[in-house]
Amino acid sequence: MDAGTVDVLARQAHYGRKEPVEAARGMVVTSHPIAVRAGVEVLREGGTAADAALAAAATQLVVEPHMTALTGGLELLYWDGRASYLNGNVAAPLAPLPGFTGADLTTGRGVPVPGWWPAFRAAHERFGALPRERLLRTAIQVAREGFPVNPYLFGEMYAHRAELGAHEQSREMFLPGGSLVPPGGTLRQERLARTLERLRDEDLDYYLGGFATAFGAECRRGGGVVTPADFAGYEPRWCEPLRGTYRDMEIIASAPPDDGGCQLIEALNMLELTDLRAWGPAWESAETLDLLTAVHNEVYYAPPRTASADVGTLLSKDYAERRMHRLGRRPPVTAVPTPGTIHVTVVDADRNIASVTHSHMASPWVNGLYAEGCQLSGGGSFFQRGMPQPGERATVYLAPNLVLRDGVPVLASGSPSVSLVACVLQNLVNVVDFGLSIADSVAAPRFGVRPHEPSAGWLPGVTLEHGFAEPVEREFRARCAERGLWLKDLGPWHSLTGNFEGVTLQPETGLLRSCADPRRTGAAEGY
Repeated sequence: MDAGTVDVLARQAHYGRKEPVEAARGMVVTSHPIAVRAGVEVLREGGTAADAALAAAATQLVVEPHMTALTGGLELLYWDGRASYLNGNVAAPLAPLPGFTGADLTTGRGVPVPGWWPAFRAAHERFGALPRERLLRTAIQVAREGFPVNPYLFGEMYAHRAELGAHEQSREMFLPGGSLVPPGGTLRQERLARTLERLRDEDLDYYLGGFATAFGAECRRGGGVVTPADFAGYEPRWCEPLRGTYRDMEIIASAPPDDGGCQLIEALNMLELTDLRAWGPAWESAETLDLLTAVHNEVYYAPPRTASADVGTLLSKDYAERRMHRLGRRPPVTAVPTPGTIHVTVVDADRNIASVTHSHMASPWVNGLYAEGCQLSGGGSFFQRGMPQPGERATVYLAPNLVLRDGVPVLASGSPSVSLVACVLQNLVNVVDFGLSIADSVAAPRFGVRPHEPSAGWLPGVTLEHGFAEPVEREFRARCAERGLWLKDLGPWHSLTGNFEGVTLQPETGLLRSCADPRRTGAAEGY
C-alpha cells in the first residue's frame, strides 16, 4: 500500500452515514479504512477470510491504538463449511491478586496476561494460506511511515494525554516535540514497527523471550505480577461455538467464557416467544422498544457465564419462557467494564467467513505503562466480573456470530463497545424480523447500556439515541419512569451503542452486501 493510498484512506475515516457496498467475490468491513484495504488486498492475492481478517487486525494495532493492542486479546469465529471458535482472550496471572478492585486498573495490577499474538498464530496456522510476512506487511509499513490522525483517534489521545505523556515510549510517538500529533498530522510508531518485525522474523523466540521480559519488567514497575512464566503458560484455545435457533434461522456464536454469544442466544430465545413483526420496529413501536430493552437487560446484567456455566439450561427454550414472566424486574447489579474494542468481518471468494473481535479490553492507555512500543493493556477490568483462577481466561461479553438458513450462512456480524450485545441483538432483529438491509439497519436509532459513573459504579439503565418516533419515545420514557429505570438521551448516532460490522450473504445470487456503521470511522469494501 503506497503512502498516497494510506493518506487518502486515512482521510476517509469519518463519522456519519456511509455508502452501502455490494460485491460478488469478497468483503471486508471494520472500523478503519486503512485496515479494510489491508484485508481486501490480501483477499485479492488469494488469501483466506482468516488471512484478510488477521491482516486487518494487525493494521488496527497501528491505526486504532485507542481500541486494541498486542497486549490484549483476539477471538475468532470461523466458518469453512463448519464452525470453529478460537479464544485468545486475556487471562489472570499465575500469581494471585488479593483484594483486586477498580482502583487497580490504573496500575500494573490491572494488567492481564495477553493472548493476541498466540491467537493470531493459531488462527493463521489453521486457516491461513499466505505467509505471516504478508499479513504483517501493511501494519509494519504504516507504523514506520505513519498515517494521518483522524478525529476519533485524536479525541482519545487528547482525553488521555496525561497517560500518554507519562512514558518515554508513548511520548516519542504521540507527543513528539512535547505536544500531541494534531488532527490530520502524521503519527509514526517506529518502536511498534520494530516489534512487529521481530514477531514476523523471530516469532515465539522473541515473544516468549525479549518481549515477555520487557513486558514483565514494566508490569512489575507498575505494581503488577505478570512474568515471562505467564507468557510461557498461555495457550490459545479452540472450542465448539454455541448454537441456538431463532425463528427459522440457526445462530452460531462465541462460547463461554466469552459470554456475549450466550447472552445473544438467550435474548433471541425470549424474543421468539413474541410476534415482533406485528408490533413493528423499535423506532415505530414502544412495545418493541420496551421488550428489546427488557430482554437485553435480563441477559446482560445476569451473572457472567463462565466456562463452567450450565449452558444447556441457559439456552433452553423452557428457561426462556420462564424468564419472560419476570421481565421488568430490576436486574441485579454486576460489574460491567468498558472495553475499547474492534470487530472485523470478512467473507472470501470461497465463502469462508471470519468474524474477529480484538481489543485491549480496557479504556486506552489507562495505566501509562509501555514496553517494546506497546501499551500494557488494562484488561484486568474484566476481573471485576469475577476473578478467574490463576492462568484462566477472563469472562468477557464478546459476541462474534453467524446466522444460517438451511445450514448456509446468510449473515455474519459482531460489534465492539460496552453495548455490543445490545447492538448485535437490535441489528439481528432489524435484518431477520423486519427485512432491513445492513445499510438501513445501521442507520436506524438504537438503545445502549448505562455508562459507568465513578460515584455510582455500574448500574442498570438505558441510553437512547435520537430518531425514535416522538410518540414512541414519550411512551417509553413514561414506562421507564414508572419502573424507576435510569434513562439518558445520547443524541444522534453515538459510539456508546456499538458499531455493527455485518455482511449479508445471498446464496441465490452469490452477492455480498455490507455498510459501515455511522457511529465510528470505518468502511466496507468488496471486490
